[in-house]
Amino acid sequence: MVEVDSSGLRWIKSSRSKDDENDCVELAFEPHHVLVRDSKDRHGPRLRFSAAGWAAFLAAVRTGA
Repeated sequence: MVEVDSSGLRWIKSSRSKDDENDCVELAFEPHHVLVRDSKDRHGPRLRFSAAGWAAFLAAVRTGA
């Protein structure tokens, strides 16, 4: 599922998530950053990762760190 917010960001969630589920992590991509938000609170706080920070975060998740 893809949603475009009022600032023009295209938010996506996993294709494994059902469209009617609201307990997902959603991502948006800026030229040099990845943004992460909770689908239950779309206007709430967002995490903003640099490209290197996002790569490190994913590596840590994959290794179970």
